[in-house]
Amino acid sequence: MSEFVKIVEVGPRDGLQNEKQALTVEQRLNFINDLINAGLKSIEVGSCVSAKWVPQMAQSDELFKLLPQTTDVQFSLLTPNIKGFETAQAVGCKEVAVFTAASESFTRKNINCSIDESFEKFSDVMSAAKAHNIRVRGYVSCVVDCPYEGAIAPEQVVKVVKRLYDMGCYEVSLGETIGTATPDRVQKVWQACLAELDSKVLAGHFHNTYGMAIANIYQSLQQGIRVFDSSLAGLGGCPYAKGASGNVSTEDLFYLLSHMGFETGIDLEQLMQASQNISNVLNRKSLSNYANAYWQTKCA
Repeated sequence: MSEFVKIVEVGPRDGLQNEKQALTVEQRLNFINDLINAGLKSIEVGSCVSAKWVPQMAQSDELFKLLPQTTDVQFSLLTPNIKGFETAQAVGCKEVAVFTAASESFTRKNINCSIDESFEKFSDVMSAAKAHNIRVRGYVSCVVDCPYEGAIAPEQVVKVVKRLYDMGCYEVSLGETIGTATPDRVQKVWQACLAELDSKVLAGHFHNTYGMAIANIYQSLQQGIRVFDSSLAGLGGCPYAKGASGNVSTEDLFYLLSHMGFETGIDLEQLMQASQNISNVLNRKSLSNYANAYWQTKCA
């Protein structure tokens, strides 16, 4: 039996929040339904933040209420503080995510506080989540490089990741936020983390600015990582990292995993239809190498 790799689809949140065009709730719901039809079982729906700061994520709680009542898909919402958590809880969300960074400068630019202060905000969220049996996933940005500080020491990454896990995060996603990493550097980060934590509680989140995301995921697979975040059509970027392109595309990740013999549960035809649909809605070309090659072959 093939080994399973979990794909966490972050397009509806991390992807769309960095697109210039803000979609309607109906368009976002259609996108998520397409992802469900493609077989994706872990989907980040949106973010419970002020629409003033992230207009693309406005009404994420209203969107959550419209989701299909399915028991085999894990829907999550990003909740930066207790107010966001309470919003998510009110609409029946059973998994939330919190985020910080391995870089002090990036944390201040991103969420206007220090790393220590970000953890102070999480403490209320973690306590409330435990009381209401809601799972919490953690994100750590800038695990290799920071746009303001440069290289980040693996030891600093481990410190932040372990702190999130010890607080109660069931899984921690390590974000290679600006896409500058190469496999040798990614290997060092994983080795440092795996000396302290089990691979089962770690996930990889790679951006593709320099075309290294798939190579870095391959290296991560060699280190035993079996959970990866991706975004359909390579949607996204990072507003606090100039020049950073989108997340690794779900299509490219699927191609790598399926051809290496891993199981993903994804229906290829439905995935490609979902990819085409969201690209059409946004009126932009997909950033997925596989999707572009697929459609060229289909049209040839």
